[in-house]
Amino acid sequence: MSRRIIERIRDAFVSGNYDITYHAVEEMAEDRLGIYDVESAVLNGKIIKKEKGDPRGVKYVIKGTGASQTAPIGVVGRFKETGVFLVITVYKIT
Repeated sequence: MSRRIIERIRDAFVSGNYDITYHAVEEMAEDRLGIYDVESAVLNGKIIKKEKGDPRGVKYVIKGTGASQTAPIGVVGRFKETGVFLVITVYKIT
């Protein structure tokens, strides 16, 4: 099941069918991360956790590496009703 979901998330990134919250952009800036870091983390990462308590949908926590392939990054997001993947927050894993 997780394999199908990570493929669906990756497809959303490859096709540009994703959005990023203002909060995620702020967190990216704070950790000096760019969009390529987020894309890289999603494309090479794996789902490490599913959070089912949100009434808006299941949130997926993805752990991967940034564009430099050195910094571990966490990406949290969920699918909106429209099928768009929404990145809720991004952070460097220390």
